[in-house]
Amino acid sequence: MDQPTAVSAPVVTAQGRYEELQMSRSPALMRAREAASLTIPALMPPEGTSDASTLPTPYQSVGARGVNNLAAKLLLALFPPGASFFRLKVQDFLVDQIAGAAAAGDSPLAEIESALAKVERAVITKLEQQSARPVLNEVLKHLPVCGNALLQILPKGQLKMFALDKYVVKRDVEGNPTEIIVREGLSRKTLPPAVAQIVQSQSGDDTHEKDVQTIWLYTWVRLDGNTWRVHQEVLGIAVPGTTGSYPKDKAAWLPLRWTVVSGSDYGRGHVEEYIGDLNSLEYMSQAVVQFAANASKIIWLVDEGGVTSKKTLQEAPNGGIVDGLRKDVEVLTMDKFPDFQVVKIAADEITHRLEQAFLLNSSIQRNAERVTAEEVRLMAGELEQALGGTYSVLGHELQRPLVVRLMLIMQRAKELPQLPEKLVSPQIITGLDGLGRSSDLMRLDLFLQGTVQSLGPEAVAEYVNAGEYMKRRAAALSFDAEGLVRSEQEVQQERQRQAQQALMEKLGPPSIKAAADQASPQPPAQPTQ
Repeated sequence: MDQPTAVSAPVVTAQGRYEELQMSRSPALMRAREAASLTIPALMPPEGTSDASTLPTPYQSVGARGVNNLAAKLLLALFPPGASFFRLKVQDFLVDQIAGAAAAGDSPLAEIESALAKVERAVITKLEQQSARPVLNEVLKHLPVCGNALLQILPKGQLKMFALDKYVVKRDVEGNPTEIIVREGLSRKTLPPAVAQIVQSQSGDDTHEKDVQTIWLYTWVRLDGNTWRVHQEVLGIAVPGTTGSYPKDKAAWLPLRWTVVSGSDYGRGHVEEYIGDLNSLEYMSQAVVQFAANASKIIWLVDEGGVTSKKTLQEAPNGGIVDGLRKDVEVLTMDKFPDFQVVKIAADEITHRLEQAFLLNSSIQRNAERVTAEEVRLMAGELEQALGGTYSVLGHELQRPLVVRLMLIMQRAKELPQLPEKLVSPQIITGLDGLGRSSDLMRLDLFLQGTVQSLGPEAVAEYVNAGEYMKRRAAALSFDAEGLVRSEQEVQQERQRQAQQALMEKLGPPSIKAAADQASPQPPAQPTQ
């Protein structure tokens, strides 16, 4: 009996795998293009668009203003300028051990925190030196509109973004990425030497292939156990010198999402949630613009049986006098103004809802004669807290992986010391955590203000610990008040010094000298002879 011959599995190329995963990306790409057409079309142009193509222009600007405003707010909230968005935290059990071991002497915990603060500042300085903000701003524009974006952290710490139409991603059941393929179009005239050699060897004498100006370079990133493995291919051949690997928890490729969709490889955008209002406003804005264009057109109607001459009217100068009757001439008008008032009211209501959804400042103040500053502040806080879910996703998928990867790059370049990963870990202190501290600060101030109004300042001075209040307020502002706010002992010493100073000013130098002389011991009396 003949034995069956073994058939080897076909070799899968990066291009073949990319085309296979394109099918699951198509719905997300269609939604992204629709959302971009109503906000900023350049973020995700229609298929087949080139740099020389003219993009469609929306009739309304609420979508574009909203996306730009939302991206700016997110950039300031997640990456505040001049401040760290993360903190290196020592494990609690280690802190307890240090405190217990230093019971008899000075605790080294303050020195450890000071050294970690230097590491934090070094990482932030590295990020600023790489001009990361323009790239991060671009990422934070793509996420609300397209729902997805891919961020690459280059070997020296620079950042590079890829739009949704440039990559595909595969995730496991928990939503963690397991495979990423990026497709880049390169000009034949600017190919790297290794790529150009492969292209030249594959083209041969085929004139048609030589006329093709765009060469597709595929970067294939796959998770193999606890290691990411990456290499690049062109024309189905691996490019020499592009193979690499790095640990699973220090990824150089970050596929970002705006909203996590369970069981889906791709996220959904903020614009998609309000696509109905944007479509309605687009239609109404187009109708109003077309109505205004038609209404601005002036057409004169002249009665043919009247005595007024059309030619005389046409040739008459401005302010001229001609023969005719007023009833013979009439202006063509559109009796649709009341109908379009209804359209305008509906459009204004939709605009207000969209401004609230995109955190525009004009949506905060209600339409009233008197609006208090406290009311504006409360409404602004409520709108900011509506992004709590987004902050948590971006903190987990963008901020923390970015810090971990930058620290690895700097440690390899000897720009940072090696830190024990099991004992020291980065903790994000902006975004969702910042909202929590903002809420604490607001409640703390409202408590003190309400106590003053209801019980009076005397009760506050008697019952409220001012030092503790200042410490809690500094903590809510993420501000280190060490050395700025006096301790209780220092307050008592300052009070005693002020009391002595006041006593000296009241009694005067002679009285103080007399009291000092009286308090000093007198020499013993000499015996009389």
